[in-house]
Amino acid sequence: MTGLGPLDEFPIHQLPQPIAWPGESNRNFYDRAYLNAHDRSGDIFLITGIGYYPNLGVKDAFVLVRRGDVQTAVHLSDAIDDDRLNQQVGGYRMEVSEPLRRLHLTLDETEGVAVDLTWNGLFDPILEQPHLMRAGTKVTLDAQRFAQVGSWTGSITIDGEHIAVEPDRWIGSRDRSWGLRPVGEPEPAGRPADPPFEGMWWLYIPMAFDDFQMVLIVQEEPSGYRSLNDCVRVWKDGRVEQLGWPRIDVQYTSGTRIPTGATITATTPDGATIHLDVESRLAVPIHVGGGYGGDPDWIHGVWRGEKFTERLTYDMTDPAIIGRAAFGVIDHVGRAVCREADGTTREGWGLFEHGALGRHDPSGFADWLSVAP
Repeated sequence: MTGLGPLDEFPIHQLPQPIAWPGESNRNFYDRAYLNAHDRSGDIFLITGIGYYPNLGVKDAFVLVRRGDVQTAVHLSDAIDDDRLNQQVGGYRMEVSEPLRRLHLTLDETEGVAVDLTWNGLFDPILEQPHLMRAGTKVTLDAQRFAQVGSWTGSITIDGEHIAVEPDRWIGSRDRSWGLRPVGEPEPAGRPADPPFEGMWWLYIPMAFDDFQMVLIVQEEPSGYRSLNDCVRVWKDGRVEQLGWPRIDVQYTSGTRIPTGATITATTPDGATIHLDVESRLAVPIHVGGGYGGDPDWIHGVWRGEKFTERLTYDMTDPAIIGRAAFGVIDHVGRAVCREADGTTREGWGLFEHGALGRHDPSGFADWLSVAP
């Protein structure tokens, strides 16, 4: 594993490995951290990450911020190095202050944007189920990650405006994933997949409540067949409950695939029912400047030259951006209300991430372009 040391707190060789370990040779091997932060108001949402792509010789990082109708992206890229204990791309740095508990994230002023933030974990992390996708017989994604919800303190500066980040209001989730997924420049097409890829339906919800965090991750095929199902609750005292096979109803804005919320029913190990009502307070399409899902402006792992930086700004009322944003994975400032069988009601905050790509029969999406009625 030379050159593939830990991006985060775990020694990678001690973790459960993806089904087909690709680290030595597969061009699409990656090791990436993702974090988000918001103040529960729906006025601002920051998403950021740093990734290493050893078989492409690239490391990169990004900061994506939406405020109102403006979405701002800062991109940084450079040649990879072997100093994995000092995670840095240009003026972007991520320091592990206390393993699995505290991170310090900084971005020196870069084209008007600067960040100085400390993340504190509120609960123990969970290791999610392995995630595997194929196109025909070819494995296109074979990865795993751990996830955790925490609070933030520090500051964000945009064009001279200083935004104070206080831990009693600012919250967010983070994950670290590794394995393989499409990264870098596109590969040659080769023979078309048989059967062809018709789409995927994705839901990821890490939420913090006063005495527990809940993390749900679900993927379904176009028919509605569930290929990934993982829903757990982690209590403050470290207890972990599996919450079965959640039933999910996503509500979409008419004429789009942009969700306004979701209703989820899960089951505790003793058979009690939990109802979770999730709502979106602010939507950030992560394929608009974030580098995910075929973003035409920024793809993780692409070689941009040494010490590359850029800033891009998007008007989210622009019809071209609206059309582009509607078909991809969207991260939302998420608020949730959890109702237990005994009548207990709790409010939670975190991330509501959803993407309905292509056909999905349970949602009534017949093809890539159909939308909600």
